[in-house]
Amino acid sequence: MNTTTEPSVDLDELGKFFTVTARRIDAGEAAPQMFSAAVDAAWHRLAADPAAHHTFTLQHAGRPLAHVESAGSGFISWVGAYEEAYGPLPEIWFTDAEGNVDTEALARYRETGEVRAEWDCSPEPSGGDDDELVPAASNR
Repeated sequence: MNTTTEPSVDLDELGKFFTVTARRIDAGEAAPQMFSAAVDAAWHRLAADPAAHHTFTLQHAGRPLAHVESAGSGFISWVGAYEEAYGPLPEIWFTDAEGNVDTEALARYRETGEVRAEWDCSPEPSGGDDDELVPAASNR
């Protein structure tokens, strides 16, 4: 195992996120928004090793996925699907890349069950040919 795929909370959550992604895509829904800087940082580390990224996405989503720039803010629509499969979102989803937890956002989620946040990217099906990190499509 290498450092990009050694077990960790952030990679475990990334795998769950990819599983939710596949289910949404299969249902004809939009890909989920990546709102956690901590989980996204793990995704970037993984994408730096294209072979490991390809294997990881196949394992968790059943297909290659690309990391696509897709900035926005608002209601995070996939939380209910995550909760059905895995239970409540853990703290890592409210953590920045430096490890600081947004305690207000976490408390709001625990109180309301909803997440409103900003995001910079989302997954999208890919051909798997070194396109794991790609720019936003012009029609987004």
